[in-house]
Amino acid sequence: MMAVRFTIVALVLAWFVRPPTGRWRAVFLLSITMGTFHFGLFFIGISGVEASVAAIVFQLGIVFSVLFARLFLGEVFGVRRTIGMVVAFGGVSLIAGIPEGSSNIIHLLIVMTSMVAWGFAAVQIRQLRDVPPMTLAAWIAIFSAPQFFVISAALETGQVHALETAGALAWGTVVFSALGASIAGYGLWYYLIGKYAVSAIMPFAFLNPLFAIASSVVILGEDLSPVRLTGAAITLAGVAIIQWRPHPLKPGQPTSGSQHGSY
Repeated sequence: MMAVRFTIVALVLAWFVRPPTGRWRAVFLLSITMGTFHFGLFFIGISGVEASVAAIVFQLGIVFSVLFARLFLGEVFGVRRTIGMVVAFGGVSLIAGIPEGSSNIIHLLIVMTSMVAWGFAAVQIRQLRDVPPMTLAAWIAIFSAPQFFVISAALETGQVHALETAGALAWGTVVFSALGASIAGYGLWYYLIGKYAVSAIMPFAFLNPLFAIASSVVILGEDLSPVRLTGAAITLAGVAIIQWRPHPLKPGQPTSGSQHGSY
């Protein structure tokens, strides 16, 4: 699926972006980190992990991102951001619920490894802020698609049959993941990480479970329990703590993101 997804992204964007002249090596390395290691390992890992566990472990990518930004970019995050991340993580844990214990430890470690890659990719994206976001999205896809085709050929079977028998729902899912997630979603994500401090942007990823819950209620008609509502409120409170500024910025004053987010 990932090979087809990235192929669609590449075919859509390749006509509208320029080559990352002078940044080929960095973009190629990013395609390995973000494409092969993050997406590849994540989808392998979640096949043996409960959804609730995966939702919690996914949020660890935010922590890894902030830590890597501190180590490699010199960004500083103070006590307030630390408290905000702990609060938001607690809210996400409440949303996810208590695991039933059926998760495979090997698959869990694979998911965690994929989130380490996601965190490191944030640093790489920050270092590539001179490359336009859509250029990044396009060339990550161009480089990643062949990697996934090779991996699929080596590890999977029945790919041709799967393509021939895929229904409208399956194709719709792949197309949406390519256009909605990879191009629109990650395109905006690359832009924000390039413009602002990693530690200022990453906590917004805690909102992922909230949108997942809202979608499940609206689209699938699932019930919204008081516990999940409480978890959503706690998560939003945590993100608010992280982003709250005690003193409003004056016009023309640089943001904390441009000053390494040291608050």
